[in-house]
Amino acid sequence: MDLTDTPEDVRDPDEELPDFTEWDAPEEVLKGGPTRERLLGVILQLRIPTKVAEIADQADCDTETARDYLEWFTSMGMTREIPGRPVRYERNESYLRWRRIEQIRDQYSESEIVEELKETMEQLEEYQARFDADSPDDVSLVDDTGESAVEEMWEAVSEWKTLERRVELLDAARQNGHPSSGGARVDA
Repeated sequence: MDLTDTPEDVRDPDEELPDFTEWDAPEEVLKGGPTRERLLGVILQLRIPTKVAEIADQADCDTETARDYLEWFTSMGMTREIPGRPVRYERNESYLRWRRIEQIRDQYSESEIVEELKETMEQLEEYQARFDADSPDDVSLVDDTGESAVEEMWEAVSEWKTLERRVELLDAARQNGHPSSGGARVDA
């Protein structure tokens, strides 16, 4: 028997084939999931204050449901309500920062936080030396006449900015102490 052969007893010859037109479209299946999770996904992507109706549309839910969840997210500190007509919401960056610091504390031990901070600071120094600048904001992709292509430089500057953010978060986790040390400060 060839692997592509179908045994005779697999399907009843009188059986009707399924009507594939009745199946949900793939994009509809992928939109699934609890409303709260869809709304949270939209909130985490917000970059500017956004109207409830737009958030509801992006989360594929009705406006009243979105409004209820947004009020709940605001009471939890995850979003901020911008009063006015219409009411708008934005993600709360300070909440997300605090949450990330807590994740670092949960994920790493005191010594791992300090070690990661040292390694990241060394990488920052390498970028400062490479571009002869104190900050990635001091690097101009247009004015540089170096050998690197603009795209490579853009990627390097983006990585440098990411490393600066990582240093900030690791240092905050270190300064505020680790739960295993009773919240005592960890010195690097």
